[in-house]
Amino acid sequence: MVPVQTSKGPLNVLKVLQKAGHFSNFIRLIKTTQEDIQFASQLNASDDGITVFAPTDGAFSAIIKAGVLNSLSDQEKIQLVQFHVIPRQISTPQFQTVSNPLKTLAGSGKRFQLNVTTSDSMVNVTSGLTNATVSGIVYADDKVAIYQVDKVLLPMEIFAPKALAPAPAPPKSLNWTPT
Repeated sequence: MVPVQTSKGPLNVLKVLQKAGHFSNFIRLIKTTQEDIQFASQLNASDDGITVFAPTDGAFSAIIKAGVLNSLSDQEKIQLVQFHVIPRQISTPQFQTVSNPLKTLAGSGKRFQLNVTTSDSMVNVTSGLTNATVSGIVYADDKVAIYQVDKVLLPMEIFAPKALAPAPAPPKSLNWTPT
């Protein structure tokens, strides 16, 4: 856990991640999308707090090398960050009893489905495309929980292959007979 000095107003999630180290790609994505403003707004507007699943720089390396991150639209980048945030604080013991799927800031439903499973002392977070392990607690209090995850959580809405339009129906035969 990272010790953070208390201040008036909501916790600055970016400062916590910067102090913890090895989250520079996630921090850059949060800053680029200005989602840090959304985090502060969420914390100001609700007593529920937030839970952040923060992918490490190592977790980002595969999608950065593949050029996936650069191929996303601005809206998809926002949704990717929001998909890593639950609009309520979830403590470690609550992972045992949480109801799946979890609602994220990106939304809910099948295309933004996020599930948590536990076994022994392991906590796994899955999106249907990614199965990440919570590998540590970065920060936790009664309003904010930030957990380190070993993979970037990829939402189906952005990364699942889009269904193809149905093929056109074959032309109707004209019952034509040669003469």
